[in-house]
Amino acid sequence: MAIETAAGALDPIAAVALVGALGVGSQWLAWKLRMPAIVLMLAAGLVVGPVLGVFDPARDIGQFYLPLISIAVAIILFEGGLTLNFHTLRDAAEGVKRLVFIGAPLGWLLSALALRFGAGLSWESSAVFGGIMIVTGPTVIAPLLRSARLARRPGALLQWEAILNDPVGALAAVLALEVVIVLRTAEQVGSALVSLVFGIVVATILGALGGYLLSWAFSRAKVPEFMKVPVLFVMVLAVFAVADSNLHESGLLAVTVMGVVIANANLASFDELRRFKEHATVLLVSGVFILLAASLDFFALTQLTWRSWVFVIVVLSVVRPLTVLVALMFTDLPTREKILVATTGPRGVVLVAVAGLFGERLVALGIEDGALIGPLAFVLVAASVVVHGFTLAPVARLLGVTAAHTPGVILVGGSYWTTGLAETLKDANIPVLVTDPNRGHLRRARELGIDTFFGDILSEGAEVRIELNGYKIVVAATDNDAYNTLVATDLGPEFGRENVYQLAREKAATKRHALPSTLGGRRFADEATYNDLNRLMWKGWTFRVTRLSEEYTLKDWRDRRPEAKLLAHIDTSGEIHFVSGEKEIVSGPGVRLVSMLPPEEDEHAA
Repeated sequence: MAIETAAGALDPIAAVALVGALGVGSQWLAWKLRMPAIVLMLAAGLVVGPVLGVFDPARDIGQFYLPLISIAVAIILFEGGLTLNFHTLRDAAEGVKRLVFIGAPLGWLLSALALRFGAGLSWESSAVFGGIMIVTGPTVIAPLLRSARLARRPGALLQWEAILNDPVGALAAVLALEVVIVLRTAEQVGSALVSLVFGIVVATILGALGGYLLSWAFSRAKVPEFMKVPVLFVMVLAVFAVADSNLHESGLLAVTVMGVVIANANLASFDELRRFKEHATVLLVSGVFILLAASLDFFALTQLTWRSWVFVIVVLSVVRPLTVLVALMFTDLPTREKILVATTGPRGVVLVAVAGLFGERLVALGIEDGALIGPLAFVLVAASVVVHGFTLAPVARLLGVTAAHTPGVILVGGSYWTTGLAETLKDANIPVLVTDPNRGHLRRARELGIDTFFGDILSEGAEVRIELNGYKIVVAATDNDAYNTLVATDLGPEFGRENVYQLAREKAATKRHALPSTLGGRRFADEATYNDLNRLMWKGWTFRVTRLSEEYTLKDWRDRRPEAKLLAHIDTSGEIHFVSGEKEIVSGPGVRLVSMLPPEEDEHAA
């Protein structure tokens, strides 16, 4: 099959492959360069689309282009709903309610005013587009939160606001459009409002019912394990389609409600469902942003004037801050957290997708400046993504609302060895937390001023009380090999399997006790076990942090300390990396080695 047709259009299969390669490639490159992924995805879409003309979604994918985006947005919002467990709202509930019930209407009003007097749009277009601008984009917020490592409460505020306000903004635009249609076509206002309210009620009931039915079926084994994810996908599509056929854009509300219901149903298989949905969402977010950027019409952008940029500046610097600060007024939230939320409001997929559709409907009603809504939406999304993508992390650090300036280490298990390691890491300015369900095991760590958590690291209490975003590495080091394996396996997907370690198991060498590679974490400390390391401590071994230089290299260190156990190294940026061997160390001047030394070598340490 030819890759390109005679007219220069890509084959549909090649087009889909290109979208996937660009989207996932952009995310990988952003991770490698520590840049906001959304910025690179927008850039990639613009290059292959309007700049080079290699890819045109409407031409190369055809009539399925817009339906695919709608379905992708629905699945993204459903996955967002799956993250909204009510226990994460404990200290942010009041702020979220205010951002939704006060911030959304106020944001609608201020956005409409900015459109009318800033961009110069008519009142009809301003009212419709102002409703859409309520959304802040969960597709953008999620990757930004991962990279910024925010403290739990401001992160929860931004996440809940983005996901809840996405369907609210779409429905606000529907309401405004219905009013415009009534005024333009002399329809009955009452009947239009009744249909709107009926559509919202139906969408809410459908979402809640779908979530309840799935939760009931999954918890009572009415669906086999291997079919749970397919059934979940089909139910999401069905609920979205039925709700959307009754009232356009109400499907977004339905799938969001459905996700929230499932998230709070305490399903045993919830983690597997959520992780699969997260993987699907990464692909969908990548694809949608590439498609939207590639479909941009530069000619439409030429219709924008200098007033459009005034509008963008006003939205980012006035509308968003004023909306949030007024909504959160008189709450107990610290001022620095209010400022962070007020200065963070990137727009995303839903804004562009819905704006283009509603702009076409306004033009069909005879409102000519409705054609400017699509280009304005894209400019606003691009500007907000670039600005907030590059400023969120620095502003958070400046305000002191990050979980930690340097990614830290969680040591699971309070023992003589973990306490000694924690003390050494703390002295090296590495954030460290020791956890154990036995309070007595934490006594020495508390006496040394080390942060501790009394409880199970896998418990809901740990998720609520520990700022997990502040930690990068988990070391499972209890005296229970089975529990260490459970901790490493469970936390692997969240922290990354390359960042989860456990002590070697006592009987791992025997075939009867050997485990598959899918279970447990990485080994380190020369495959030492719990008993091995604590026995060394009782023999007088100590921890040591050694700085390398031009004159003192890794080879020099090993020659002088042949018996030392190398545990980790701290790079020049202050970030720690545990190692399972010396080959993993990128040595150089300024790199610090964390090791255990026998008494005779420690006495002669430089």
